[in-house]
Amino acid sequence: MSAEDKAEASSSASPPPSSYFIGKKDEIIEAGRVTKLVNNREVLVLHHDGVFHAMDMRCYHSGGILFYGDIEEFNGRLCIVCPWHKYKITLAEGEGLYQSVDPKEKPPKPRWRSKGVKQRIHRAIEVDDDIFVEFNDTPGPIESDVYQTESFRARARAKLEKPPVNTTKK
Repeated sequence: MSAEDKAEASSSASPPPSSYFIGKKDEIIEAGRVTKLVNNREVLVLHHDGVFHAMDMRCYHSGGILFYGDIEEFNGRLCIVCPWHKYKITLAEGEGLYQSVDPKEKPPKPRWRSKGVKQRIHRAIEVDDDIFVEFNDTPGPIESDVYQTESFRARARAKLEKPPVNTTKK
């Protein structure tokens, strides 16, 4: 899914029927990123370099809160870096990236590789200065799905963890 597909501008007066309101465009731009519990799913929407991105709020690896992750570029691909274990996740596709070294190569040279899609990426849609999210309905599980259950949220609450649902960050 390209950045253009994800942050689709629309002059239409109404959003797609399968989308969910996240917030006002200007407020999200000012905040930089917001999280929201939508249809029992914790979603992170962020604005970076003029583009809106949407994804599951928790990292596929261990449930780290991506709201606090830095945005960095690796091998020409924009990624959010999980603040817990520094896992790199592409904003466009949700691929997990890692560096590998071929020991046969002299001198060894690190290269960025993909683990495949690990994080569920959603589509951010702009309609008349409002931002909506349309969920990625790719069939089959994606690793970040494991943290989108009420049982996980209950365990997180029991540990006194307070995810930043319905918050903003500049």
